[in-house]
Amino acid sequence: MNNSNFSSPMGRPTIVALVSGDVTGDRIIDHIYLTGTKTADSPFIQNITLHVRDGRTGAVTSIPLHNNVGYNPTLFLGDFTGNGVDEILIGIDTGGSGGIINYYIVSFFGNQEKILFDSDVYNNHFRYDVTYQDNYKVEVVSRPNNERYIIDLSTRDASYLNEIYDRNGKLISPITGFVDPLSGLYPVDFDSNGVYELLAYQKISGRYHADGLGYIMNTLGWKNNGFVLQEQYLGIFGAQM
Repeated sequence: MNNSNFSSPMGRPTIVALVSGDVTGDRIIDHIYLTGTKTADSPFIQNITLHVRDGRTGAVTSIPLHNNVGYNPTLFLGDFTGNGVDEILIGIDTGGSGGIINYYIVSFFGNQEKILFDSDVYNNHFRYDVTYQDNYKVEVVSRPNNERYIIDLSTRDASYLNEIYDRNGKLISPITGFVDPLSGLYPVDFDSNGVYELLAYQKISGRYHADGLGYIMNTLGWKNNGFVLQEQYLGIFGAQM
């Protein structure tokens, strides 16, 4: 299940990631790979496409991806639904300043393709409000589950705080931050039952991307034909003593 890279002339599709496992459910090993068109003098890859070669028949099914450009495409096979058959997790780095990665989980059970997870759908659903408050606080509100978190900024560098607050800890002017789309989606079998859950990371930023305040970490599990939120955490950066 390791990724492999292969060379080919520029401008022609080449295999950029490859794994093997049973994704059809017939207990015969299939070959799953991504192809893409490499760019000269750049790691940027275009036209990234998923292919499944059926181990029993040799037939190849090609599955287009709507976010099909980026860097370092990866494949992972694991059972995310509990049906005893591996699904296909795809990750493609966007290369942007926010470290955003596009993800898909594809089922090919019974030789029928089905998108189980699409990072665009996830990002559109998991929205947040980030608002600076008086007394060196930032409020983060998770809209889908109506959870509220408070980040304490009081340990930040004085020069940073002085740009935002007056000497009494009052905001000089209103400031809103933001939460990026997915920057990490990790398969983790939290309850050791052989079925993977998902651990999703989204970076919280203040006035700009480099002004990192922490991460929203959502755990998702398969239930009723979809991935649902199980737990949500907000992780903050520590301060040096």
